Amino acid sequence: MKSDIDITIENVASLDEVGRGCLSGPVVAAAVILPKDFSSPLIKDSKKLTEKQREKAFELIKEVAIDYAISFISPQEIDRINILQATMTAMHICLKELEKPFQHILVDGNYFKKYKETEHTCVIKGDNTYYSIAAASILAKVTRDEHMKMLHQEFPIYNWVNNKGYGSKEHIEKIKSFGITEHHRKSFLKNIL
Repeated sequence: MKSDIDITIENVASLDEVGRGCLSGPVVAAAVILPKDFSSPLIKDSKKLTEKQREKAFELIKEVAIDYAISFISPQEIDRINILQATMTAMHICLKELEKPFQHILVDGNYFKKYKETEHTCVIKGDNTYYSIAAASILAKVTRDEHMKMLHQEFPIYNWVNNKGYGSKEHIEKIKSFGITEHHRKSFLKNIL
């Protein structure tokens, strides 16, 4: 893993998102600016951490970050503009909400829609490469998971507390048996329904 110290620019805002492939719930993006010399064995790709490790890392990131922001795009908006545009919108909202200035943007993945005049770099598997992108992935993942647990209380039949809205076999069977809710993405469910 690399810290942002090897990037000669002063402040780097790093981005990641969670929930692109889900059948229900929002897509959630996070932006974070970490100190350039930051490193921690606790910070890595959110998918490689246990839930407890992610929650611990989440608190550490909030404590050490120069700035961070998290945004949600609803299933209705995802259906309206498509998941790629929803993801870009979520990322742009995060950047707009950062209070500290930044001179460069690091993005997990291979595509990003330019934000203002700020230079950006797309990094495939960036959450395995830069602490700051991994930190953004953790902020987004923990936030979205907590949101899905909350929605589970309202609709326990879909077991979102465990599947987090992804297309597990059980989730798909429940959709076929009980239909969909306002939290499902209709555009993702055409083949199932």
